[in-house]
Amino acid sequence: MTAASGIEGAIQMLEGRWKLVILFNLFGGKKLRFSDLERAIPAVSQKMLSQQLRQLEQDGIVTRIVHAQVPPKVEYHLTDWGESLCPALDELLTWAESRTPLKRDGESSKE
Repeated sequence: MTAASGIEGAIQMLEGRWKLVILFNLFGGKKLRFSDLERAIPAVSQKMLSQQLRQLEQDGIVTRIVHAQVPPKVEYHLTDWGESLCPALDELLTWAESRTPLKRDGESSKE
């Protein structure tokens, strides 16, 4: 297996507009209810949040805990494997923040 095909599989698990945002909200051992995630990510629809959580659960990154009570209480948290993504995503964030702003057309360098 080449590095390119390996990364393709990893990206497939993390692709989706909201998955990385969900992960960042769950890092640090947090257990959040669906409504907590909705409040933390106000731009996501219930349907999309539900789909993204279901996919993360199927991939073994997130665990869904259903508490037997009325009304039902459902919490989400990262699996140990999902939590192990934290350092890699922190590095990705650091990399993105280190980008030098691009000059726009017509701007001159002030060096």
